Amino acid sequence: MTDLYDGLPADEQRPETALVVFAHPDDIDFGASGTVAVLTAAGTRVTYCVVTDGDAGEAGETPRHEVAVLRQTEQRVAATAVGVDDVRFLGWPDGAVVEGLDLRRDIARAIRLVKPELVITQNPERNLDRIYSSHPDHRAVASATIDAVYPDARNPWAHPELDDEGHRPHAVPRLWLMGGPDPDLTVDITATFDAKVAALASHTSQTGHWADLRSSIGEWAERAGRQAGLAEGRKAERFRRVDTK
Repeated sequence: MTDLYDGLPADEQRPETALVVFAHPDDIDFGASGTVAVLTAAGTRVTYCVVTDGDAGEAGETPRHEVAVLRQTEQRVAATAVGVDDVRFLGWPDGAVVEGLDLRRDIARAIRLVKPELVITQNPERNLDRIYSSHPDHRAVASATIDAVYPDARNPWAHPELDDEGHRPHAVPRLWLMGGPDPDLTVDITATFDAKVAALASHTSQTGHWADLRSSIGEWAERAGRQAGLAEGRKAERFRRVDTK
């Protein structure tokens, strides 16, 4: 076990496998890539499941028909910065993700394939104090992921086509939601902050214009650390744990 794993609270054992489900390339890097780096440094096998290709996002002078490939490439590079080499894209339309059975099925399929001990996803609640985190795609993906964790992925009679494909049910024992109100889990990412910044900087189309990226991200992370009662200058990411047992 490495020193980097000290970022997790003592009551959270290291998962062998984790699946991170998010709407757009770069979502995880803003919300939880420091935590991902803590996990991978300790030996957790992390898989990313990206619901869209981010093709409706800003991309400077890049022709619109090339944006999806660009943003996929950026996300794969960002993933390597935090120790992730398994990145899967579901290909849903950016800006038009709607929670429903099809999305739940696709995410449940990913869960049954990866068989994670931990799933991390976005928060389904609308945050009126910070509307940017409440993009409709974020909320749809978060809600569908929660439903995929329980009951879909573990229910042998949900989405029978998954059973036909040979994907057997899997019960996820732990679920963490990024951001949102009432966090009850704090991960100290001070040791992995450089990896988080490197991951974010890999999304050149989204952060290349951001002259003070490191400073801004550092301020956010230190604020989270203060809110959690960490020592001055410590950086953190915070989550809401969901009981899935």
